[in-house]
Amino acid sequence: MVQRGFERAIAAGQLPDTAAARETPIEVSRPASPEHGDLATNLALRLARPLRMAPPAIAAALAEAIAAEATTGRGSAIASADAAGPGFVNLRYADAALEAMIDGIRRQPASWGRVAEGAVAGAGRHVNVEFVSANPTGPLTVGNARGAFVGDLLARVLEAGGQRVTREYYFNDSSAQVRNLGASVLAARDGRPIPEDGYHGEYVVELATELPDDLSAARADGDDPEAERAWAAGRWAADRIRPGIEASLEALGVHFDVWTTEGSLVQGGWVDRAIAKLREGGHLFEQDGATWFRSTAFGDDKDRVVIRSNGALTYFAFDIGYVVEKFSRGFDHLIYIWGADHHGTVARVRNAAGAMGFDKAAVEMILTGWVHFVSGGKELSMSKRAGTFIALDDLLAELGVDAARWYFASRGANVNMDVDIELAKRQSSENPVYYVQYAHARIASILRKATDAGMTAAPSVEGLLAGAPEGTLARVVARFPEVVEDAAAAQETQGITTYATELATAFHAFYRDARVIDADEPERSAKRLSLVDATRISLANALALLGVSAPEGM
Repeated sequence: MVQRGFERAIAAGQLPDTAAARETPIEVSRPASPEHGDLATNLALRLARPLRMAPPAIAAALAEAIAAEATTGRGSAIASADAAGPGFVNLRYADAALEAMIDGIRRQPASWGRVAEGAVAGAGRHVNVEFVSANPTGPLTVGNARGAFVGDLLARVLEAGGQRVTREYYFNDSSAQVRNLGASVLAARDGRPIPEDGYHGEYVVELATELPDDLSAARADGDDPEAERAWAAGRWAADRIRPGIEASLEALGVHFDVWTTEGSLVQGGWVDRAIAKLREGGHLFEQDGATWFRSTAFGDDKDRVVIRSNGALTYFAFDIGYVVEKFSRGFDHLIYIWGADHHGTVARVRNAAGAMGFDKAAVEMILTGWVHFVSGGKELSMSKRAGTFIALDDLLAELGVDAARWYFASRGANVNMDVDIELAKRQSSENPVYYVQYAHARIASILRKATDAGMTAAPSVEGLLAGAPEGTLARVVARFPEVVEDAAAAQETQGITTYATELATAFHAFYRDARVIDADEPERSAKRLSLVDATRISLANALALLGVSAPEGM
């Protein structure tokens, strides 16, 4: 509408026609105060320099042209346009457009809020999101929860934003930690002290009681029989731990499409392919018997070892092999959800991707902030190796999946956060997830009561939204697609929790001021039921994006 109004003002001679003006980006945002309208644009301020005109004069011309465009029928979504302030144009939706939107929500509830492929930038791309990827050396802990929630929530938002997403978990089954786990299990079985770099906890003792005597099938040839025994026991233990990890994630509502193991990258030749690509490009060199990637040529602070002097592959070698393997599957974009302690790995992996001929910008790492869990005013300390961790399953049993999901969704991925377990469990308006779920349950109860009273929602709300409180609620409902689009663009979910809370608040205010089930005014009551039902759909779809349930009763 703003674009068409701008072109109309040029055609009418109200604004000069210049190339610089036509290249000026048009931004439309939501005013800080609803009193200023539903939408606003600062285009007049942006055009001041290329047009060499005062912003208020440009704003007045734009407002007049947009208003005229709205009366032609092509722009009926906007009812009015007014110049304001130093150069803003405030826009207001037409009631008829809002009413058509409400009717459309009820006709196609499943698609409400979702962005069609190709509708916005990024829509349609195929994205791989790899997250959690905890070593199979013990049960998932609350420390692993941040990555699980961030990755799953991001995948949901990207899908709603019109992108195709593959969720992936990477099992590091060849690391020294697996060997240390095996040594710990062997020590526990034989009654020896757990090694200094080993793992403690009841789960190690339980594994020790089940450890078979004959591990020859998993043992490889080597010069150190004791180390090989530890490797064999570690791989056996990791295989027993993995099903528990998968079960914990399913309980969390986190589903993975692909499970990849570190060993498969070697067996499939992907690490060799990556090394060959770097070597062909002249990005590797030999020094002190080791093979190095010349990462400093891409701005890194130092070069990185790919193959150690003893012939062993580094973690970095597996990382670059994984990049090649992922892109071979046709992904347009790779997203890794890593903890803050992986900060030093980001540059080298992205540099290697660029050196191998891939788009460096298509390899993205999101580093999650630290999480502190507080109970009774005290922080809970956790260490998987010390055996003092809190299992993720125990947290979910205590907190509940919905509360946990909401807490993580309401914070930026890279923001450090405290989770107050007592507050998250509280079933009152102090708990935001309970507040939003209660609004959904309340609407469901209203609709049931209407059915019991023999009343049904009207097929259309035409003529209902001329004023408050109906128009106020409808305007909040209308924002949902915009919120989803912004969340997908920012790759964050806190905007959705904020919106869901605002919509719940708007509904409670509407219900306070408007009598929905009113036998004396059956026509208006039927239309209000339709508006309420559209609100329910919006709340349910927002909660579904967060993986949070939308209860019918509480």
